[in-house]
Amino acid sequence: MFSYVWPVALVVLANVAYQICAKSVPSAMNPLASLTVTYAVGAVSSGILYFLLNKNGNLLQEYTHLNWAPVLFGFVLVGLEVGFIYAYQAGWPVSTLSIVQSAFLAVALILVGFFLYREAITWNKVVGILICLVGLVFINR
Repeated sequence: MFSYVWPVALVVLANVAYQICAKSVPSAMNPLASLTVTYAVGAVSSGILYFLLNKNGNLLQEYTHLNWAPVLFGFVLVGLEVGFIYAYQAGWPVSTLSIVQSAFLAVALILVGFFLYREAITWNKVVGILICLVGLVFINR
């Protein structure tokens, strides 16, 4: 059970910190310049954690397994993060932005699951989509 729950707890805690950090990027600083620091810290942290968690790890050997996903993931992360920073700078409240994007994301991922991974669209998912859309109406009033 713990191995099932701890990753979700980590995602939630990290996402709370993420939103606080994204909203706290100085408005006088270009968001892309701030991300150069963010990714430098992320690269160093990832390297340290790799070697701490893989005692005899060979990072160069790991790179031989690369495919397109980590490269595209880098571009996607920049888009995600700069989008949040610009949205906060445009005045979105921290209590609303994440909920709005999550509702749209939930709907989009149901479609991605259906078209790319052949996951079923059940009545529960359809009702969930409707609840998300109704929730957006209420949250934005």
